Amino acid sequence: MDFSQLNSAEQAQMTKIIEKKQMQDFLRLYSGLVERCFNSCCNDFTSKALSSKEEQCVMNCADKFLKHSERVGQRFAELNADAMGPKP
Repeated sequence: MDFSQLNSAEQAQMTKIIEKKQMQDFLRLYSGLVERCFNSCCNDFTSKALSSKEEQCVMNCADKFLKHSERVGQRFAELNADAMGPKP
């Protein structure tokens, strides 16, 4: 984004808005990860500690979720770069 036509106060305000949006997106991603992995992996509520099976499931779930998110981000960046590339 090009904020060069904005004055410094407006630039600071836009930066603050963008940072807030990024934090909201991060918290949404984290919340989704926690909810998905908890619902998929945590089944035994007779103990307050995770069983080794549940713990391994949570680790695999989180790893898969983060790898998926990373790949989606990479693909989005590739498509964005292609769209911004030189036009024939």
